[in-house]
Amino acid sequence: MEKGEFVKGYGGAARMAGELYGMNPVVILAQAAIESGWGESTLAVKYHNFFGITGYGVTNAYWHGGKTDLGSGGLLFRRYDTPEHSFLDFARLVFTAYPQAAAVSAYPAAYAQEIAYSRYISEVNGDNRAAYRKMLVSIARQIQLLISN
Repeated sequence: MEKGEFVKGYGGAARMAGELYGMNPVVILAQAAIESGWGESTLAVKYHNFFGITGYGVTNAYWHGGKTDLGSGGLLFRRYDTPEHSFLDFARLVFTAYPQAAAVSAYPAAYAQEIAYSRYISEVNGDNRAAYRKMLVSIARQIQLLISN
């Protein structure tokens, strides 16, 4: 999916989630772009999961308990009814589990620092915190430019 198309297609969901949870929709979109390969991952396309959120925890207003196994060694991921539910559940998760990140989301560099060095990132799974932080800041800038034009 072309970047502008991604921003246009999911910007409304990011704005809705951002307004409801007091978060910057630009960082929400940036994180969705990273986690879903700009909306092209199997998890995003087939299961509306744009953030790689695993299928654990209690159900809520946005996630009703549906799970899928992508053949990743038993790791289950959440299935959502709509892309909007994925964006809303992600913002809910950050707001409740990573309140320091949510509180500074108006500043993409500060948000990236908080989220990259939180439990959200798992170096055990091969994630690189510094690279993730840099990528999040870079993509947030790209998205901001796309929105501004």
